[in-house]
Amino acid sequence: MTDAAPTSARNAVVAAALDLFAAQGFEATSVEQIAQAAGVSRSTFFRQFGGKDDVVFSDHDVLLTHLRQKLTSGDGLGRNPWAAACAASVDVFRHFAAEPELARRRYAVVRQVPALRDREIVTVFQYERLFDDYLRSALPGLDPIDAVAFSAAVTAVHNHVLRRLLRGTEDIPESVLTDAYDELMHRFGVHPDGEQAQNDDVVVATFPRRMPMAEVVRRLRDEL
Repeated sequence: MTDAAPTSARNAVVAAALDLFAAQGFEATSVEQIAQAAGVSRSTFFRQFGGKDDVVFSDHDVLLTHLRQKLTSGDGLGRNPWAAACAASVDVFRHFAAEPELARRRYAVVRQVPALRDREIVTVFQYERLFDDYLRSALPGLDPIDAVAFSAAVTAVHNHVLRRLLRGTEDIPESVLTDAYDELMHRFGVHPDGEQAQNDDVVVATFPRRMPMAEVVRRLRDEL
Protein backbone atom coordinates (compact mmCIF):
# COMPACT_ATOMS: atom_id res chain seq x y z
CA MET A 1 0.00 0.00 0.00
CA THR A 2 1.68 3.17 -1.14
CA ASP A 3 -0.84 5.88 -0.45
CA ALA A 4 -3.24 6.74 2.34
CA ALA A 5 -6.75 8.04 1.70
CA PRO A 6 -9.41 9.30 4.09
CA THR A 7 -11.19 6.43 5.82
CA SER A 8 -14.58 7.20 4.27
CA ALA A 9 -13.12 7.25 0.73
CA ARG A 10 -11.20 4.02 1.30
CA ASN A 11 -14.27 2.34 2.76
CA ALA A 12 -16.30 3.33 -0.30
CA VAL A 13 -13.84 1.48 -2.53
CA VAL A 14 -13.74 -1.51 -0.19
CA ALA A 15 -17.53 -1.65 -0.07
CA ALA A 16 -17.79 -1.50 -3.86
CA ALA A 17 -15.24 -4.29 -4.21
CA LEU A 18 -16.98 -6.50 -1.67
CA ASP A 19 -20.34 -6.01 -3.41
CA LEU A 20 -18.83 -7.14 -6.70
CA PHE A 21 -17.01 -10.08 -5.11
CA ALA A 22 -20.27 -11.23 -3.51
CA ALA A 23 -22.30 -10.79 -6.69
CA GLN A 24 -20.01 -12.27 -9.32
CA GLY A 25 -17.15 -13.93 -7.47
CA PHE A 26 -13.65 -12.82 -6.55
CA GLU A 27 -11.88 -14.29 -9.58
CA ALA A 28 -14.46 -12.95 -12.04
CA THR A 29 -14.17 -9.38 -10.76
CA SER A 30 -11.58 -7.12 -12.37
CA VAL A 31 -9.82 -4.10 -10.93
CA GLU A 32 -11.40 -2.02 -13.68
CA GLN A 33 -14.88 -3.04 -12.51
CA ILE A 34 -14.06 -2.17 -8.93
CA ALA A 35 -12.64 1.22 -9.87
CA GLN A 36 -15.68 2.00 -12.03
CA ALA A 37 -18.13 0.96 -9.31
CA ALA A 38 -16.28 3.03 -6.71
CA GLY A 39 -15.97 6.07 -8.96
CA VAL A 40 -12.17 6.15 -8.97
CA SER A 41 -9.57 5.73 -11.69
CA ARG A 42 -7.67 2.48 -12.18
CA SER A 43 -4.42 4.22 -11.30
CA THR A 44 -5.94 5.63 -8.10
CA PHE A 45 -7.06 2.16 -7.07
CA PHE A 46 -3.59 0.69 -7.58
CA ARG A 47 -2.00 3.62 -5.75
CA GLN A 48 -4.27 3.19 -2.74
CA PHE A 49 -4.50 -0.59 -2.57
CA GLY A 50 -2.24 -2.44 -4.97
CA GLY A 51 -4.48 -5.34 -6.03
CA LYS A 52 -7.78 -7.12 -5.54
CA ASP A 53 -6.69 -9.09 -2.51
CA ASP A 54 -5.09 -5.98 -1.01
CA VAL A 55 -8.43 -4.18 -0.99
CA VAL A 56 -9.84 -6.94 1.22
CA PHE A 57 -7.01 -6.68 3.75
CA SER A 58 -6.20 -2.98 3.46
CA ASP A 59 -7.52 -2.24 6.95
CA HIS A 60 -5.05 -4.68 8.44
CA ASP A 61 -2.13 -3.04 6.66
CA VAL A 62 -3.08 0.31 8.16
CA LEU A 63 -3.78 -1.16 11.60
CA LEU A 64 -0.49 -3.05 11.80
CA THR A 65 1.46 0.09 10.95
CA HIS A 66 -0.53 2.11 13.49
CA LEU A 67 -0.09 -0.44 16.26
CA ARG A 68 3.63 -0.84 15.61
CA GLN A 69 4.10 2.92 15.98
CA LYS A 70 1.84 3.09 19.01
CA LEU A 71 3.57 0.26 20.83
CA THR A 72 7.00 1.63 20.04
CA SER A 73 6.12 5.06 21.37
CA GLY A 74 4.00 3.79 24.26
CA ASP A 75 1.43 6.44 23.36
CA GLY A 76 -1.64 6.07 25.58
CA LEU A 77 -0.94 2.43 26.39
CA GLY A 78 0.47 2.73 29.90
CA ARG A 79 3.68 1.29 31.27
CA ASN A 80 2.62 -2.35 31.69
CA PRO A 81 3.71 -4.10 28.45
CA TRP A 82 1.25 -6.98 28.87
CA ALA A 83 -1.68 -4.59 29.22
CA ALA A 84 -0.32 -2.53 26.31
CA ALA A 85 -0.43 -5.54 24.00
CA CYS A 86 -4.02 -6.21 25.05
CA ALA A 87 -4.96 -2.55 24.58
CA ALA A 88 -3.48 -2.58 21.08
CA SER A 89 -5.58 -5.63 20.23
CA VAL A 90 -8.68 -3.86 21.52
CA ASP A 91 -7.91 -1.04 19.08
CA VAL A 92 -8.19 -3.57 16.25
CA PHE A 93 -11.53 -4.86 17.50
CA ARG A 94 -12.81 -1.31 17.95
CA HIS A 95 -11.95 -0.52 14.35
CA PHE A 96 -13.99 -3.38 12.89
CA ALA A 97 -16.82 -3.01 15.41
CA ALA A 98 -17.27 0.59 14.28
CA GLU A 99 -18.62 -0.67 10.92
CA PRO A 100 -19.83 -4.21 11.63
CA GLU A 101 -21.79 -4.69 8.40
CA LEU A 102 -18.77 -3.88 6.27
CA ALA A 103 -16.67 -6.23 8.39
CA ARG A 104 -19.27 -9.01 8.00
CA ARG A 105 -19.32 -8.62 4.23
CA ARG A 106 -15.54 -8.83 4.12
CA TYR A 107 -15.60 -11.93 6.30
CA ALA A 108 -18.16 -13.62 4.03
CA VAL A 109 -16.00 -13.00 0.95
CA VAL A 110 -12.84 -14.29 2.64
CA ARG A 111 -14.61 -17.51 3.69
CA GLN A 112 -15.46 -18.24 0.04
CA VAL A 113 -12.00 -17.77 -1.48
CA PRO A 114 -9.17 -20.17 -0.48
CA ALA A 115 -6.43 -17.70 -1.45
CA LEU A 116 -7.98 -15.06 0.81
CA ARG A 117 -8.31 -17.52 3.67
CA ASP A 118 -4.61 -18.30 3.33
CA ARG A 119 -3.75 -14.62 3.45
CA GLU A 120 -5.98 -14.20 6.49
CA ILE A 121 -3.88 -16.81 8.31
CA VAL A 122 -0.73 -14.86 7.44
CA THR A 123 -2.34 -11.63 8.64
CA VAL A 124 -3.26 -13.16 11.99
CA PHE A 125 0.34 -14.29 12.39
CA GLN A 126 1.52 -10.73 11.70
CA TYR A 127 -0.42 -9.47 14.74
CA GLU A 128 0.93 -12.29 16.87
CA ARG A 129 4.48 -11.55 15.73
CA LEU A 130 3.99 -7.84 16.41
CA PHE A 131 2.99 -8.50 20.04
CA ASP A 132 5.77 -11.08 20.44
CA ASP A 133 8.44 -8.67 19.19
CA TYR A 134 7.06 -5.87 21.35
CA LEU A 135 7.05 -7.91 24.57
CA ARG A 136 10.60 -9.12 24.02
CA SER A 137 11.73 -5.55 23.39
CA ALA A 138 9.83 -4.08 26.36
CA LEU A 139 10.91 -6.85 28.74
CA PRO A 140 14.61 -7.63 28.23
CA GLY A 141 15.39 -11.18 29.30
CA LEU A 142 11.81 -12.37 28.86
CA ASP A 143 11.66 -16.09 28.17
CA PRO A 144 10.68 -16.43 24.48
CA ILE A 145 8.13 -19.07 25.43
CA ASP A 146 6.32 -16.57 27.68
CA ALA A 147 6.35 -13.97 24.91
CA VAL A 148 5.06 -16.40 22.29
CA ALA A 149 2.43 -17.91 24.59
CA PHE A 150 1.00 -14.57 25.69
CA SER A 151 1.03 -13.12 22.15
CA ALA A 152 -0.72 -16.20 20.78
CA ALA A 153 -3.31 -16.03 23.57
CA VAL A 154 -4.00 -12.34 22.96
CA THR A 155 -4.49 -12.99 19.25
CA ALA A 156 -6.65 -16.07 19.77
CA VAL A 157 -8.93 -14.32 22.28
CA HIS A 158 -9.31 -11.35 19.93
CA ASN A 159 -10.17 -13.58 16.97
CA HIS A 160 -12.71 -15.53 19.01
CA VAL A 161 -14.56 -12.40 20.10
CA LEU A 162 -14.31 -10.75 16.66
CA ARG A 163 -15.73 -13.85 14.97
CA ARG A 164 -18.73 -13.68 17.30
CA LEU A 165 -19.34 -10.23 15.85
CA LEU A 166 -18.71 -11.27 12.25
CA ARG A 167 -20.78 -14.45 12.30
CA GLY A 168 -23.77 -12.96 14.08
CA THR A 169 -26.22 -10.16 13.48
CA GLU A 170 -25.83 -8.34 16.78
CA ASP A 171 -23.06 -6.08 17.97
CA ILE A 172 -20.63 -7.45 20.53
CA PRO A 173 -19.66 -4.85 23.14
CA GLU A 174 -15.98 -4.02 23.54
CA SER A 175 -16.26 -4.94 27.21
CA VAL A 176 -16.50 -8.64 26.22
CA LEU A 177 -12.96 -8.43 24.89
CA THR A 178 -11.54 -6.26 27.67
CA ASP A 179 -13.02 -8.57 30.32
CA ALA A 180 -11.46 -11.54 28.55
CA TYR A 181 -8.08 -9.81 28.56
CA ASP A 182 -8.39 -9.04 32.25
CA GLU A 183 -8.90 -12.75 32.89
CA LEU A 184 -6.03 -13.63 30.55
CA MET A 185 -3.60 -11.32 32.36
CA HIS A 186 -4.67 -12.73 35.71
CA ARG A 187 -4.01 -16.25 34.44
CA PHE A 188 -0.52 -15.25 33.33
CA GLY A 189 0.04 -13.41 36.60
CA VAL A 190 0.77 -10.11 34.82
CA HIS A 191 -2.38 -8.05 35.46
CA PRO A 192 -1.67 -4.38 36.26
CA ASP A 193 -3.73 -4.72 39.46
CA GLY A 194 -0.88 -6.82 40.79
CA GLU A 195 1.51 -3.89 40.67
CA GLN A 196 1.94 -2.29 44.07
CA ALA A 197 3.13 1.27 44.32
CA GLN A 198 5.68 1.77 47.05
CA ASN A 199 7.01 5.12 48.20
CA ASP A 200 9.36 3.92 50.95
CA ASP A 201 13.00 3.04 50.58
CA VAL A 202 12.35 -0.63 51.33
CA VAL A 203 10.14 -2.65 49.03
CA VAL A 204 8.68 -5.96 50.15
CA ALA A 205 6.83 -7.69 47.36
CA THR A 206 5.30 -11.03 46.54
CA PHE A 207 4.58 -12.29 43.05
CA PRO A 208 2.63 -15.24 41.65
CA ARG A 209 4.82 -18.24 40.87
CA ARG A 210 3.48 -18.23 37.32
CA MET A 211 4.65 -14.63 36.67
CA PRO A 212 7.50 -14.50 34.11
CA MET A 213 10.80 -13.56 35.72
CA ALA A 214 11.27 -10.68 33.28
CA GLU A 215 8.00 -9.17 34.55
CA VAL A 216 9.13 -9.56 38.16
CA VAL A 217 12.33 -7.71 37.31
CA ARG A 218 10.40 -4.97 35.51
CA ARG A 219 8.08 -4.36 38.43
CA LEU A 220 10.91 -4.28 40.94
CA ARG A 221 12.92 -1.94 38.73
CA ASP A 222 9.96 0.44 38.38
CA GLU A 223 9.46 0.61 42.13
CA LEU A 224 13.08 0.98 43.22
